[in-house]
Amino acid sequence: MQVLVMYFSKSGHTMKLAEAIAAGVGEVDGVKCLLKPVTDVSKEDFLASDGIIAGSPVYFGGMAAEMKEVFDKFVVVRKEMSDRVGAAFTTSGDQSGGKETTMMSIIQAMLIYGMIVVGDPLDATGHYGVACTGTPDEKTVANGTKLGRRVAGLVKRLRG
Repeated sequence: MQVLVMYFSKSGHTMKLAEAIAAGVGEVDGVKCLLKPVTDVSKEDFLASDGIIAGSPVYFGGMAAEMKEVFDKFVVVRKEMSDRVGAAFTTSGDQSGGKETTMMSIIQAMLIYGMIVVGDPLDATGHYGVACTGTPDEKTVANGTKLGRRVAGLVKRLRG
């Protein structure tokens, strides 16, 4: 079983959060994590993954074009992605910079792919996913790890 953690990051903030999420995935026995920037994600990576956790910085209240391109490009395999586990995360440059709308834009794409979408666990924030302003702090890194662990655990239960 495999979980793909794909991200777009210019400043490194989203990448740092992606690494924390990947660490959480890696804590679940029997689930492999594939951590990649979206520019390196192939259709084969997408299809080989039982779960996908996607992260983008906030760009005008939505996901970055580079992230959207992946969802657009792989729409031909949409039906094959049904019932896989999906989750979202984001970083922003401003406290009210559109983090929730960005995660919802990712979640919308996953729902269109027929994925089973989950937010972060209740012992994190229990919302749409993990988000922060600027560099992820210690609490955000811990919540990212929890999200990764949650998705990997669900993949193992649902697809194992």
